[in-house]
Amino acid sequence: MFGQAAGFALLAACSPTAMLVAAIFLVSARPGQMVALYLAGGVLVVAVAGTIALVAMRTGGLSEVGEREPRYGLRLGLGVLALIAAAVIALRKPRPPEPARQRKPGLVARMSAGPTPRRAFVVGLIVFGPGLTFIAAVQVVATARASLVATVAAMAMIVVLTVLFAWAPLAAYLIAPEATVRWLDTLNAAIRRNSRVILTSAVALIGVLLVIQGSAGLTR
Repeated sequence: MFGQAAGFALLAACSPTAMLVAAIFLVSARPGQMVALYLAGGVLVVAVAGTIALVAMRTGGLSEVGEREPRYGLRLGLGVLALIAAAVIALRKPRPPEPARQRKPGLVARMSAGPTPRRAFVVGLIVFGPGLTFIAAVQVVATARASLVATVAAMAMIVVLTVLFAWAPLAAYLIAPEATVRWLDTLNAAIRRNSRVILTSAVALIGVLLVIQGSAGLTR
């Protein structure tokens, strides 16, 4: 349970936007405070969404022995959705470049510019909003016949890993501020150049894994 959930949570953490926002906040007037509030918003939304999803799945009886087909059917369904999403991302035509004056920044970009404590917290809520890979991580825990202690520990691990690109840059910044900012700038540049490939590969991988698990469970 822990290994599968950790793998899916790490895939959920792979967000170019999360790293870009962290880099922006780290060069603001109050970098430590901004990133800490950004992290707080992320932890809150991930913890609440994860708890709701876990309770819903457990209430539906997916962890019970007699619910084998619904349990693995859920995994198969999530896998199919992930593969469809990967195909859409891969086939979607990139937008033609627009002049800088005509380009309208997105909501996260607008809120990250001139950051304030409240904006940093809200951006964390938006950026770390639950996605398909996060739900896949939660369903591993929800469908496992685990004790309360093991369930809480697994969910805590999922939350920590999902917001990896908020607390890891903050920890690194506290140790080596200038080196961390340079490293994030370099990494963000590389991710921007290959963002479509990275996102498509991650979503496709989660889809393949869930389809294999779901199919194997249903035919076993």
